[in-house]
Amino acid sequence: RAKEIKMKLGTLLQKPDSTIDFIIPYPEKPEKPPKAQKPSSEEALQWRDSLEKLLQNPYGLASFLSFLRSEFSEENAEFWVACEDYKKTKSPVKMAEKAKKIYEEFIQTEAPKEVNIDHFTKAVTMKNLVEPSSTSFDMAQKRIFALMEKDSLPRFVRSEFYQELIK
Repeated sequence: RAKEIKMKLGTLLQKPDSTIDFIIPYPEKPEKPPKAQKPSSEEALQWRDSLEKLLQNPYGLASFLSFLRSEFSEENAEFWVACEDYKKTKSPVKMAEKAKKIYEEFIQTEAPKEVNIDHFTKAVTMKNLVEPSSTSFDMAQKRIFALMEKDSLPRFVRSEFYQELIK
């Protein structure tokens, strides 16, 4: 059983054989972002107390990402967005492709946008990726959400980005 898991993990973690894998990560067309309508001051004020409401609002998410990019700390929010997209994937083949991409971009050691998760969470996530499912990244996503709630959201609320929204 351990050998089987090791083989599956090895397959998932293999480096691509050619640059084609980098050029065409998904066969489907990328979705166009929805036209985000600027929220009312009252709606934006609710974001102070609810990261969930902020992330569910297209304008709020875009503002939050812009703020984080200005601080060079957008990897957590991008990981959260990637996990949300991943959970909507129905095809097992696409799910495996997306899981590999998320792992390589955010989870593996020295990933380009490595998120800060503890070793236990990383180990559980890697174990979940042996047979990818819609819940494979749940633990890591919850940890990152808590981190953003505790750290990034308070900085965003104090920022000029946010202050402009609530005027």
